[in-house]
Amino acid sequence: MCPEVRKIGVDLWRSAVVAVAVSALQACSSFSSLPPLPAEPRAVETASPPATAPLWTEVEEVRRDNWNILLNDGATALDWRLTAIDSATQSLDLQTFLWSLDRVGSAMLNHLLAAADRGVRVRLLVDDSFLLGEDDLLLALAEHPNIAYRVFNPYKRRQDGFATREAMNLGDFDRLNHRMHNKVMLVDNRVAIVGGRNLADEYFGLHEEANFRDMELLVGGDIVPSLSAVFDDYWNDLWSVPIEALAHRGPNYERLSDTVRIRDPELLAHSESEQPALLLRWRTAVKDALPGEPELLVDTPPPADITAESSAPMQLAQELIEVFDSAREEVIVISAYLIPSPGLEAVVERAARRGVRIRILTNSIRSNNHITAHSAYRNHIGELMEDGAELHEVRIDAGNRTRYMLSPVDKKALALHAKVLVIDGDRVFVGSPNLDPRSMRINTEVGLLVRSEALNERIRESVEPDLSQANAWSLQLDESNRVVWVAEGQTLSKQPAASFMQRLEDWFFAHLPIEGQM
Repeated sequence: MCPEVRKIGVDLWRSAVVAVAVSALQACSSFSSLPPLPAEPRAVETASPPATAPLWTEVEEVRRDNWNILLNDGATALDWRLTAIDSATQSLDLQTFLWSLDRVGSAMLNHLLAAADRGVRVRLLVDDSFLLGEDDLLLALAEHPNIAYRVFNPYKRRQDGFATREAMNLGDFDRLNHRMHNKVMLVDNRVAIVGGRNLADEYFGLHEEANFRDMELLVGGDIVPSLSAVFDDYWNDLWSVPIEALAHRGPNYERLSDTVRIRDPELLAHSESEQPALLLRWRTAVKDALPGEPELLVDTPPPADITAESSAPMQLAQELIEVFDSAREEVIVISAYLIPSPGLEAVVERAARRGVRIRILTNSIRSNNHITAHSAYRNHIGELMEDGAELHEVRIDAGNRTRYMLSPVDKKALALHAKVLVIDGDRVFVGSPNLDPRSMRINTEVGLLVRSEALNERIRESVEPDLSQANAWSLQLDESNRVVWVAEGQTLSKQPAASFMQRLEDWFFAHLPIEGQM
């Protein structure tokens, strides 16, 4: 029997419960405190120009157009991340929402340190949501002369303990509610990785209990300087605060300062690669990469008054609505958390009326690691089906989960974390936003809309199996017009929950007025 997807990397369920309590109290909160920001304006920093190292100039000789490599499974995604870091000669910029110091997080850290040791400038920008208790480590990391670490929209009161931190910062809820969900890695201003993966074992198939099915693009070409410019915008934003301005050395600092330099030979295996081997790998991969004309969809960084209604990050959300409205034949929606706004429901209905097929894959009650998000989604199932959407929900025991995690998989659960749109036969969107209120108008997000028949076909081939009943529940209407869950001969009249208690939780959260925060 597969375990439930309740705790993978960080305890998001507990976070959701606390968030509910905070939401109930937000009427009492105010914009009463600020993080300790610099007294003087910081110097604006910009990305380095594209590196001219022999490796990159020879790769450019292979092709000069925009190219795309699909990172469909975790092993491939981690492999290319480490290869890209090991190839860096000049600069590395990394922006992410979550970074755990597990096997994957430690591997990334070691490879980044190795890059910094050989003179590469490393800039790390991480949202503060899950940095609890890591200040000493981050300070030790920032001691490296070639590494700069900034925290996005930081908590001012940084006490240990999740509940304590939330309670101590309750008066700052309006500000802290806005998070940076972007996920981008840029190497030498030559190549970039964009998509949905955070930096933790469960996003790369290495967790012992449950892992996410996710997706990213490794890209090169003219789009990379545009991504670098956006990174600069966030890096120089008022709400991206150097760790040195937030924290002071604690009692564990000296120990961490020493241990952060420890090298694990297994983790650093990629660094043993010589330049000729790296060059051969890049030349082969880029030659076979898929062509496509990318368009960068991104929210602008927040202004000084992050709580103002006018500062809501709506740019990407509006562009995705326009993408839906432009569809002529079919849209496949892959979204880990699906809580459609009235605008999204309207665009789905419009598309269905003009004959566009809408297929949606999201998490089931058992695969969703965020029960509050699932409860809000449940309230929209009937409306989406009435609008003409075909709904599919991931099975934790999906037959194809061997593609997304290390074997053996019998006791491991699969969950969905990808954020992908497949539009007609010529466009795809891959990025960080879910189709929920938090991604659409609270957090900041980023993604690439690529016009490419070849990439469309490749991603379609990758996600079609996910929609089959061997891997997902198909939601249908029975003869009484009630929703049933169907998969390989099974027909359930209730959600495929693990237990009565899980259904009770789902029912409880579905009746709370918190949908706008999910």
